[in-house]
This record gives sequence, C-alpha cells and structure tokens, in this order.
Amino acid sequence: MSLPRSIQNLTQELNKLPGIGPRTAARFALYLLNCPSQDLEKLISALVSLKQNTKYCSRCFNITDASSKLCSICQDPKRDLSQICVVESPLDVSPIEATGQYKGLYHILRGTIPPARGKGFNDLKIKELLTRLKKENIKEVILAINPTTEGETTAMYLARVLKPYKIKITRLARGLPTGADLEYADEATLSSALSGRRKIN
Repeated sequence: MSLPRSIQNLTQELNKLPGIGPRTAARFALYLLNCPSQDLEKLISALVSLKQNTKYCSRCFNITDASSKLCSICQDPKRDLSQICVVESPLDVSPIEATGQYKGLYHILRGTIPPARGKGFNDLKIKELLTRLKKENIKEVILAINPTTEGETTAMYLARVLKPYKIKITRLARGLPTGADLEYADEATLSSALSGRRKIN
C-alpha cells in the first residue's frame, strides 16, 4: 500500500536525523499523525523556538541563548582562563561538567576530520581555536576527542598544528574505551580520564 504523499514527505525528513532509519522514521510519522493536535502544536513551537532562541557562542561555539553573545561558561569569572578543553560537540560538554573536576574553558570543533579530509574539514572550528591561542593566555589545551577513528585522526592533526604554540597539550587518559562517545560516558570514567590525562609530545 502506498502511503499518502504527506506521510512520505515527513518520513523522508525524519530519516535525515542521525540514527533514524527509514522504518523508524515511518513509525514516527504515523505517531505524529495520530497524536493530539495540541501535542503536535507544542512540538512545532519547540522546533521554531530552537532556531529563533538559540545560537552558538562567539568564543567557544557552545550553544547559548540568542540574546547572549557568550555562553554561560565563557561568562563565568570563576573559570580557569588558562585551560581550553577541545571537544567535538556541545553534547560533550555536559558530561565533563558533571564530573566537577574541570574548571577551565571549552572549544567545540563541531565535528571531526573526515578520514579523507574532504567535505566538512573546513567547517570545523580549528582556525578559530588557533586564533584563541594567539589572543588568550592559554597554558594547556586538553584534547577530549572521542576515541573513534575520526577522533584519533583529529587529535593527531590538532597535536601537530598546536605544537608550534609551545603550550602544554594533553589528551584524556584511556579510561574511555575505544569507539565510545563522551556523551554516554559515566562520571567516574570521565573523572579518571581527566585526572589521568597525558601530555602529547
């Protein structure tokens, strides 16, 4: 049976979301079709608000309110201004903050270097990181990149381009299993990785 065009269109759009396959997208589309109109309106309102009321921090590229130029971490006068923790995504900030051990600043790359260093490489915020190192009095850069193939490639590349800046470059300890995402790591594992971070030569 061929589904109505409106269902097919919504399924195609939902299928673009990360981790959502065609069958799951179709199930979501049918769920939305059957949910109460007021719930659907709330979802639509939340999606519109997402684009209108949030933006990226002009300093570290974390997510912040549209009314603020800097995120709450960059605005916090109690943070250690000599440290920058480099992560892939804004989602990686929360678990590190939850450990209560790290008091420095962040820099969100907004992705990793693709294996072939092709499409997407120039979209990463690497140039902006180097600009910060020139302008700010940074003494240590912590590479908290997920231990995936792309993450390892990114960490090695960053270690190479950061070397001329004569600052301490460290990497989270191997408390994180290979292939794991920071987003899903528990606080104890992350605390161990932070405290046991190693210097990159």
